[in-house]
Amino acid sequence: MTDAETVATAETPTTPDTPDSPDTPAPPAGPGPAHRWSPVVAVALATFTVVASEMMPVGLLTPMSHSLGVSDGVTGLSLTITGLIAAVLAPFAPALIGLRDRRTVLVVFMLLLGVADALTALAPNFAVLAVGRVLLGTAMGIVWGLAASIGPRLADGPRIALAMTLIFSGVSIASVLGVPLGTYLAALLDWRAAFWALALLGAASAAVLAATLPALPGHERGRPGGPAGALRNRGVAAGIAITALVVLGHFTGYTYVRPVLEADAGLSSGAIAACLLVYGLAGVAGNFTLGPLSGRRPRTAVALALSGVALAAVLLPYATGGVGPVLPALVVWGAAYGGVSVSTQTWVRTADPAAVEASAAVWAGVFNASIALGSFAGGLVVDRAGNHAVLFTAGALAAAGLLLTAVSRSGARRPG
Repeated sequence: MTDAETVATAETPTTPDTPDSPDTPAPPAGPGPAHRWSPVVAVALATFTVVASEMMPVGLLTPMSHSLGVSDGVTGLSLTITGLIAAVLAPFAPALIGLRDRRTVLVVFMLLLGVADALTALAPNFAVLAVGRVLLGTAMGIVWGLAASIGPRLADGPRIALAMTLIFSGVSIASVLGVPLGTYLAALLDWRAAFWALALLGAASAAVLAATLPALPGHERGRPGGPAGALRNRGVAAGIAITALVVLGHFTGYTYVRPVLEADAGLSSGAIAACLLVYGLAGVAGNFTLGPLSGRRPRTAVALALSGVALAAVLLPYATGGVGPVLPALVVWGAAYGGVSVSTQTWVRTADPAAVEASAAVWAGVFNASIALGSFAGGLVVDRAGNHAVLFTAGALAAAGLLLTAVSRSGARRPG
């Protein structure tokens, strides 16, 4: 039996209504069909490529700014552009693609992502760069809008948490291998080489998806009103609001972490790349620690993730005496943020298991909107109030999300 034939049998199990508290685990599912993990790993490669492409300007902010003749704040808008486009498209991804095979859609838009990275690599000025980032945001909106809902279709009940952890490991591994390696490659050659590498990776990811994913036809035609319907579930609405706050806070501060490490900590380009690598390794550890925990206790996993982001952002301004003080703060930040994607998406998924694709699409849209708003807000703060202010703002937003986590409860039933 091929991977595609085997995994195709693993559909989302019927799941009872979520209890009032998201910490209450779902009843154990019965044994599911045998399956293999290569399609899950293929989707993880796609999320890795998407996130590495989106986040690469973080590690290359200074050289990109100098090359394009714009400020760090303007270059940070490259994340805002991508996030806004993705945010607009992701909630409507199910309606836009209708009943089309999700495998085909993912392959096509991963190829578009490769084209977008190639255009970014060729950009002679910020205007052309912006066009490339618009194309990237288009690809991201569809890929993100689908990837978060595919895990339950590639694994049976007992393995869904692991499948989701693996899929979202692409997010944290992108920080380990994507941004730091891109930073090193830029130091050896230039920043454009990093985007050429991402363009090739986008094409390779499309090929792997085509070779390993089973057919994934839509179960029902999406409707433009789907996002509003998903938000009528109060557990979904709470999870998405929490996601918005922590992601907004994270990107308000993290987008400008390189200028902080350069100007305040006095670190060289090589030291900054090493620090980002350590940050990314901590992120992988956080993903694989909080991912399984979120399958059992979503609230606890979300609370731990948000606590770490808030604490690290507030402490980093006081830890800029060199690599030694900086690293512990970045380790805490990386480990905490590494668990944000999988824990918040698990909260949303378990709040309304009957509408996973619709709620996952809204979650992806809000996630990307928060990236866009965070990088934009961070640019305003860092240009007007300085590096310390941008980190304190980041910590305050994450703390607000933590407070909402503490007082929120999941809705028991979907209306109507």
